[in-house]
Amino acid sequence: MKKIIWIYLLVIFTGIAFPKSIWAQKGTFTISGYIKDVQDGESIIGATIYVPALEKGAVTNIYGFYSLTLPQGTYDVKYSYLGYQLQQKSISFDQDQTLDVELKSEILEMDELVITGERMDKNVSEVKMSTERLEIKQIKNIPALMGEVDIIRGVQLLPGVQSAGEGTTGVLVRGGSADQTLIQMDEATVFNPSHFMGFFSVFNPDAIKDLEIYKGGIPSRYGGRLSSIMDVRMKEGNKKKFAASGGIGMISSRLTVEAPIIKDKSSFIISGRRTYADMFAKLSKDTSVRKNKLFFYDLNSKINYTINDKNKVFVSGYFGRDVFDFDDEFRLEWGNKTATVRWNHLFNNRLFLNTTVL
Repeated sequence: MKKIIWIYLLVIFTGIAFPKSIWAQKGTFTISGYIKDVQDGESIIGATIYVPALEKGAVTNIYGFYSLTLPQGTYDVKYSYLGYQLQQKSISFDQDQTLDVELKSEILEMDELVITGERMDKNVSEVKMSTERLEIKQIKNIPALMGEVDIIRGVQLLPGVQSAGEGTTGVLVRGGSADQTLIQMDEATVFNPSHFMGFFSVFNPDAIKDLEIYKGGIPSRYGGRLSSIMDVRMKEGNKKKFAASGGIGMISSRLTVEAPIIKDKSSFIISGRRTYADMFAKLSKDTSVRKNKLFFYDLNSKINYTINDKNKVFVSGYFGRDVFDFDDEFRLEWGNKTATVRWNHLFNNRLFLNTTVL
């Protein structure tokens, strides 16, 4: 009996005398946080965190959040993303910690680069199968009809994707029909993604950050779909300073305004686009032509607020409409309305929750 008591006291004494750090030397620790653009505070999707010494790393999710767990020690951690300067930090993994990183954009001039191969195990090691991701910067470099940049036309150029015909925005994936593709914008379903009887899509490129299209292996969170998923994400707004952009085209004009509400904490973006064929019709000498109305418009808006290190709230919406009115004899109108409220909560450095209300 006395031996048992002495052993018990020895265990208690050992636990008090030696700090947790000594017992955790052989344990693992987690570093997590957000990766953003240093210029406007926009979260970066798909940024890479890599530790060369261990050949381990992580990738940010659609909200720019990352989490990396490693054995105790001090390692050089590289933060990188295409088009941004590489950042390298020496980090001691001796406790769980939060580290947000801001990357600075970089422009490089280089000779022609030809890629002739890929990793031999890519087909078995890639997490997302049959998935393509496009950034809005890539889509804007694609030649556009009458100068109107259209993200759906960019998607139609991908392998396995076909258009429903010339001058249409229908997406046919691997033999499926246009109505078998679920199209979402900020997690809200867009049922009619076209203007002008299908000539243009409803997505204003100035308000869009990027998109992903799933041509197979569709995640369960999207529900059952026969063909594919197109997931479009809006910008969050500049968290650093006021910014405005726009353009005047042959068919439509657009204007985007974004600014911080509380610097580095909250921001908004409002983006609008409208055609003006009906305005030129008013210049006609024919009174019946002057009464005609033929136009469409889009309005995107989004507000985000960082409550604290563990909670973020996003409120976004879209409103668009087409109007055909010919001398009060024939009138046709249709459009879309979406509204989304999202709450991101970080339970710990390994568990990330996103709750969406439509």
